[in-house]
Amino acid sequence: MMTSRESTLPADDLLIGESAAESDDLQVEIASQWKLMWWKFRRHKLAMISAVVVLAFYFVAIFAEFFAPALPTDYLQEYTFAPPQSLHFFHDGRFQLHVFGYKFERDPRSFKKTWMLDEETMIPVGLFVRGAEYKLWGLIPGDLHLIGPLNPSDPFYLMGADKSGRDVFSRLIYSSRISLTVGLIGVLLSLGLGIMLGGVSGLVGGAVDNGIQRLIEILMSVPTLPLWLALAAVVPLTWSPLSVYFMITVILSLVGWTGMARVVRGKFLSLR
Repeated sequence: MMTSRESTLPADDLLIGESAAESDDLQVEIASQWKLMWWKFRRHKLAMISAVVVLAFYFVAIFAEFFAPALPTDYLQEYTFAPPQSLHFFHDGRFQLHVFGYKFERDPRSFKKTWMLDEETMIPVGLFVRGAEYKLWGLIPGDLHLIGPLNPSDPFYLMGADKSGRDVFSRLIYSSRISLTVGLIGVLLSLGLGIMLGGVSGLVGGAVDNGIQRLIEILMSVPTLPLWLALAAVVPLTWSPLSVYFMITVILSLVGWTGMARVVRGKFLSLR
């Protein structure tokens, strides 16, 4: 039975609307699983914004040499623990990126150095400037940086300097490459093991299913904090911090696949 609103519409408009609805239903029926996932993901605005932010982080990590104003190993000993320099956009009524220089005072009793920004000293800053030489991904030589002082010898610390006079902002950009890569490897390992063992457990069943489930229960019963302490104790002292971080992440991913395996097993059992 047609409603009062539908009865006022022309017959051609009703036919067009019905055909469009049938076309949409047909596209949903023939769409692949990946396309259905993309349609569902695209409707979630917060998920789309988060995806853009994560992709931006990975883009910066991939081209860390270009986005970092300095190399992570470059240092100026005289600027240890220098405070952050705020980026200013205008000077004397015209557009000019710049930061203020530094000056310091010493406590007459403790002789401790106290840093202060010198607003009388302007350090011009530019975009796409030449600076420290690097090799992009260890292969392509270059010296172009997104932002930096026009005079490479001027101090430029947007987030301050550490105890050795190294730029914290540049080291943060370089460290994002390690953090994002190691985390991605851990997730891929956990996902792969969970899908493989969970699928075998749900598909084969029997003694294989029973053995995998008992293994999952044993791994889930191990407390996390003692496991971390044990891993920190067995790692050789001669390893670099990067190797230690990578190895601990891999080992934790090898014991973190249990939840995914049980979800996949349940899906296989429901399909059977």
